[in-house]
Amino acid sequence: MLKQHLQFKLSQKLSPQQIQLMKLIQLPTQAFEQRLKQELEENPALEGGKEESDSMEDEFDDLYDSELEGENINTEDINIDDYLSDDEIPDYRTKANNYSADDDEKSVPYAAGTSFNQYLLNQLNTVYLNDEEWSIAEFLVGSVDESGYIRRPLADIMDDLAFTQNIYTNENTIESVLKTVQALDPPGVAARSLEECLIIQLKRKEMNPDIERAISILEKSFEQFTKKHYKKLLQKHNITEDELKDGISEIEKLNPKPGGSYAGNNRIIEHVVPDFSIRIVESELELTLNGRNAPELHVSREYNNMLKGYKDSKEKSKSQKDTVMFIKQKLDAAKWFIDAIKQRQQTLFITMNAIMVYQKEYFLTGDERNLRPMILKDIADEIHMDVSTVSRVANSKYVDTPYGTKLIKEYFSESMKNVQGEDVSTKEIKKILETVIIDEVKKKPLTDDKLAAILKEKGYPIARRTVAKYREQLGIPVARLRKEI
Repeated sequence: MLKQHLQFKLSQKLSPQQIQLMKLIQLPTQAFEQRLKQELEENPALEGGKEESDSMEDEFDDLYDSELEGENINTEDINIDDYLSDDEIPDYRTKANNYSADDDEKSVPYAAGTSFNQYLLNQLNTVYLNDEEWSIAEFLVGSVDESGYIRRPLADIMDDLAFTQNIYTNENTIESVLKTVQALDPPGVAARSLEECLIIQLKRKEMNPDIERAISILEKSFEQFTKKHYKKLLQKHNITEDELKDGISEIEKLNPKPGGSYAGNNRIIEHVVPDFSIRIVESELELTLNGRNAPELHVSREYNNMLKGYKDSKEKSKSQKDTVMFIKQKLDAAKWFIDAIKQRQQTLFITMNAIMVYQKEYFLTGDERNLRPMILKDIADEIHMDVSTVSRVANSKYVDTPYGTKLIKEYFSESMKNVQGEDVSTKEIKKILETVIIDEVKKKPLTDDKLAAILKEKGYPIARRTVAKYREQLGIPVARLRKEI
């Protein structure tokens, strides 16, 4: 027997407009401009720039409603995937008046030049080599990485020469050719280790007692030198403290990455465009949103005229109805996109303004010790929005302040309690830790235990392991490696 029953189910679904808004909010300024260009190209009903008539929007709304009255058009068939997709974005321009006057796009010129490997090969042309040696040298140059090192064993290179170049040789021959390659500029190139790289550079200099001493330290005591075991170096080389200091000074002048010094290396430079700007005006903070986030958009007048033509037509064929359906889809998409951009602007401004007010003391002084503990939920509660919305704003946006351009998420930090029981930012503790290490006596650098004791005296009772974690996050080595003579 068939049983029938009713079931009520409550579910939450995001509307297409909400999905579009979330996608737009997480985009920084440059990516947003590219997304805008994509929409302008794909939707002919959307146009940039100012409208010719201020009354056009009201005229469109009246016409839009009257045109479709009585027509059997299913609005659920509208496909909004065109402007919600994450496909690769075409590279083209919109009108210049999409931006404010003070936000003109700056083009960064790039100098043309040869690659680092080609630079080395050009030098090889000045060296006499037979055919086999030239092929080996060319292969070695091709094995040089961007730092200037050859990090593969000669045995592997020998096998590759046999399989790929049909050159059968031995390690001694390869080593002999390698010496020729290592004589090229910049000094230290084609070294197989840091030790060899530094020694090559020292031997290219004009010899004096300090350089000879530096070479001896690297050749005989490289491990002790890297670990800064200065007492062992003094005993092993039978030198005074001043002589050791002079020798180490010569080593510190060398370049550990010779490939990085080549001016012809064309690297991609990330150009950060601030999404917000904070200025101090008469002791008060002033927040502005980058004008490039507020483009002028409107619905196409040409599409408006198409609807007029359809209304005036006495006979409405199926092809005309199909055309109106297409126009409706594009007009809806255009209106939704314009509305989403307006909501994006409002969300960005409200969120950043709440962050600015929350960290007002920091933005007025620039002192990181004045940063208050702040998590995403603090701002979400303040602006009555979801934590995910705040996260989208904070993770990809930059703000230009009197103290530099910073990623917004850097202003968020966890809290710890000081001896007075007050919540303080972990960034404040890190800043004090960094200051203590900078001011330490370099001959006797402070261990993590001593750093923990000093912070406790300053009112921050944290464990040694926490000190070690903060020190590593700051990129500061352990006490032994901070030691100086």
